Parts: sequence; C-alpha cells; structure tokens
Amino acid sequence: MNSLLHPNPNPNLNPSSSWFSATKRTTLRNSRNWIPFRLGERRIGLSTPRKGGHPAVRSAATIDEAGFLEADIRNPAISTSYRPSNIPQPNRVVLEAQTKVCTGPEQTKPLSQEQAVVVLDTILRSAKGELKNEEVSKAQLGAFFAAMTIRANAFPEATQWSEGERRAMSIFWPRLVQVLPPDVIFIADPEGTIMGSCSSVGPQFVGHGTAEMRLVGALREVLAGGHLGYEEVQGVLRDVLPLNPEDDTSVKVSESLLAAFLIGQRMNRETDRELKAYCLAFDDELGSPPIADLRSLTHYGEPYDGNTRFFRSTLFVAAVRACYDESCLLHGVEWMPPKGGITEGQLLKFMGANTHLSPAQAKALLEDENVGFAYVSQQEARPSLYSLIGLREHIKKRPPLATSEKVQQFVRARGRESIVAGFYHEGYEDPLLMLMRRRKVHSGLVVKGEEGALSMTTKVRSVNASKGLPVNHCSGFRSPSNATNSDVDGISRESFSIEVNAKDYGFEPTDTPRTDRSVLRNIELGLAALGGEKGPAYDRIVLNAGMVDHLLGCGGAEDIMSALERAREAIDSGKALNRLMNYIRASHKVT
Repeated sequence: MNSLLHPNPNPNLNPSSSWFSATKRTTLRNSRNWIPFRLGERRIGLSTPRKGGHPAVRSAATIDEAGFLEADIRNPAISTSYRPSNIPQPNRVVLEAQTKVCTGPEQTKPLSQEQAVVVLDTILRSAKGELKNEEVSKAQLGAFFAAMTIRANAFPEATQWSEGERRAMSIFWPRLVQVLPPDVIFIADPEGTIMGSCSSVGPQFVGHGTAEMRLVGALREVLAGGHLGYEEVQGVLRDVLPLNPEDDTSVKVSESLLAAFLIGQRMNRETDRELKAYCLAFDDELGSPPIADLRSLTHYGEPYDGNTRFFRSTLFVAAVRACYDESCLLHGVEWMPPKGGITEGQLLKFMGANTHLSPAQAKALLEDENVGFAYVSQQEARPSLYSLIGLREHIKKRPPLATSEKVQQFVRARGRESIVAGFYHEGYEDPLLMLMRRRKVHSGLVVKGEEGALSMTTKVRSVNASKGLPVNHCSGFRSPSNATNSDVDGISRESFSIEVNAKDYGFEPTDTPRTDRSVLRNIELGLAALGGEKGPAYDRIVLNAGMVDHLLGCGGAEDIMSALERAREAIDSGKALNRLMNYIRASHKVT
C-alpha cells in the first residue's frame, strides 16, 4: 500500500553533476597515445595503433574520462535523461495501479480494497481539480477504466474484479460519475451493465466527429473482449494519427478513447489480423521505401524501450557484420516507455552520430563500402507512430505497436532480406514470425535474449530461471540455397527452433556485464570489445554476429564455427571499429 501512496521516482542523477573529471581528462589528453577527433559537439578518443595491430580504444575504465564532451541534455550518460521534456508526467499512484490491472488474463493482479480506494480517491480528486501538479491524465483514465471494463466483461474469474475492488467502486462511482467526462464514463460502463443504474451516458455515447465515432464503434467491441478486422484497425489508426497534443485545434479524438483502444487490444491478445494492421498501417506514410543496391540486408527489430540492466550489443554486432557485406539496418527511438532503457539511438547520439537520418540517407550509408550499416529513427520514418510516445507512457503497459514496430523495412534491398526481432513474453514468437513472413523476407529470426532484447548470452542458465522459453531460445525460417519461388508468397522456406548453448561453441560461461541504464558504460564495453579487449562483451558480440549469420542462412556461415571465426577476425583486424567510427563521421555528411 505504501508503494501506491508514495511510488519511487525513476532513478536519475543530478542533471548538473559532472560525469567525468576535468583533471583526469587533461591528463589523458596530454598522453602521447591520445588521438581525439571531433564529431559535432563531442569527442571520441582512440589510442595509437598497438604494435603489430590496429587502433584500439583505450581501456574501458577510462573512456568516460577520455574526451566525450557533455551534451546539451541532462546527464546524457543515463538513459532516463533522454525522456522528451515536453511529455507531462503521469500520476504515479494511478500508474502503479495500471501495472497491476492493464495486462493479460493471466498476468493481471486485482487490487485490494485499500489499494482500490486510494486509486479511485486519487482519480476523484484529480477530476475535481484538486491535484493541480499531479493530475491523472486523460490517457491514464482511459487505460485504467478500459482495463477494469475488460476484466469485468471477459477475463477469467481469478483476474476479474476482486471483492475489494467491487466495494471500493460502489463507494466512489456515484461520485465519479458526477465529475468524469462522458468519454471516460463510456469506457467505464459502455453498456450500462457494470456500474448499476447511475448513468445512461455509456450506452448513448457516440463521440464527436467522424474519426471519434469510428473509434467509439470499434472500442465497444474491444471493451467487450472482442476482436476487430484488419481494415477496421487500419481505418482507426489512419483516422486518429498523428497526434498533436500541443495543438488543441487539431485533436481528432479523445486521448482517453485512444488509450483505451490501444491497451484494450493488447489485453485481449491481438489476433494475427490485428497485428498485421498495426504493422502495415503506415508503410506508405512517406512514400515507398528506398531500395538499396545490396547483396544482403538484415533489419534489426530490438524492443524500442531499450535495456535497463544488461549490455546491449546490437550496434556493435552491426559494425562486425558489415565487415563481410552483411549489411544491417537498425531502427528505434532515443527513448520509449515503459522501460525507458538504453537504445541504439542513445548510444549513437552520445558518440556524436547524427540520429535523425531519413530512410534515403540511411540507404546511402548502407551502400557506402566503408560503412555498411545504418540507424533510422521512428521519428523520421514513421512520424505518425512516433506521435504516440507520450500516450504510451501514460497507458503504462506495452500496446500492440510494441510488437509490430519491430518488424519494419524502412529501406529495402535488391538482394536478400532478413528480419531479426527480440521478444520476452512467451506466445509472441509466432506472431512476430507471421509478420516477417507477411513482409516476404527470405529469412526471419526471433530471439529471446536478455531483457527480451536480441543479445544472446554466454551465461549458463540458472536452475532458478523463470518458467517458459529460456534465454537464448531462437526460432525462425530461412530460404535454403536451392529455394524456388514456389511458395504462396514467392519464397520456399525451412523452419527451425533451437536453444543456443554458447558453451557448445567454445565460449567460457560468464555473467553478462551490467550497465544499469548507463549509456556511457554500454559504450565503454562495446568500444573496448571492438578495440580487441577480450572478455564477456567481446564474446557476446562474436556470438550474436556469428550465430545470426548461421541461423539466417547467410553465405559463408553454413558452419557455425567458421561463422564465429569470421566475426572474430572482423574485430581483431580493427575493421569493425573502423566501420563504427566511419559511420559516426559519415552520418553528418550524407545527403
């Protein structure tokens, strides 16, 4: 109960604190080995070549002291500081309640009467204007009451309303119905069957304007635990997006209704039709994607909300694979709820790269023989979907877009295309592979890496590991070398499923390096590994590069050990590090 009354704020360092010592920086710059080069407003330092070797990054322990200049954001070394400052903070009491009730039929945790009283009292006081600096947002109201309605209408008995929730609602609803807006009353009791006879607003509510009326019609089905067709979902999304909450004159629908729609579809467990609609709805938002002249292109679908605990390796894996013409396109955002963890956008921005490239500019970097990989932000490629970032924080749990946005092709290739995506919750591997097949790529791979990301680990599986699929579970499909265009979508494929045990391929078991939201620490580990420093980060980059090559059926990777050795050679020769540094430079020059 104390956590509902006094939730802990997100961890963050003092924005004004200096994150490296000026004295130590000066000492390092006076070192004869220190060769900084300026990229934008930051510096990245490399040591001079090792004897008989290649330029290497100085010790990981000193990178934070060695020339990164402080950026114009609050403590850019920490992932939480990348949260857009224009997004209003959600009410923490209701947000914590949403973590319990805005989830699936088996995962929902009903509130006790004491908890429900605190939440409903907070909503009542907010609606009466008594919480000026801690208002419960429209999106929070929509998400919370949608969850309560779906639980009452469609969830199994164990996750329906608790007796305590019923008692609390019977006390507060007669007062809430007097102060809540009509759209929220509709969400809480769409057919007038849940709350008794307090109001007829729900059954009579139709919305205002064409877009909202369409949304209300779809939402009635969702709140009853039902599902929608492909065209219906796409129609709703295209009607209401992009959002522009800062311009009241352009608002098409109530945020309460849209939040209820998004969280409701996730709670009902999206059908394949619904996920396809989310995945493909804005493919043509900026026109057809550019087509790169590439032999092979892999699209990396990391979870957009990043890592909060462990080393995120994908950026460094992309630099490795680019060395042998396995081009990689990364995509994401700088910051995304609910985790607000470390992302490729943060890593690249911190190192001085341009993170606002258009798909056409990314195409040029993919085709650059000295680069071979690129990063595209959703903000540039799908502005309509990016406009939901604030609403997504206020609904707390992940919407259907958290799955579908991982399966995108912002640039196409003339040659072979593959998609790799990470997942955590069991049951989403098949929908992800379905979306990949719908994209008609040659190969698709889903990985249950650490934190639901793509990074496979060399750590031995704990005897206390959680139930379900283990970390390092991989499944997917690939087109064999003798494939013919005979399948329904033009490509014949073979399927596979495997649990990768790194020890089988000669890796020593090691714990995964912790980063704990530190962008700087993640960069330290990655640059040191690409600089040839052996250890857990190096092993993870090698494992994830070589294993993905093998599982996708890439040329020269038929034998796993050969694929791993090729990845090691890309690092040990200095080529992978050079590719990353080339990317940072070229991202500012590409037109």
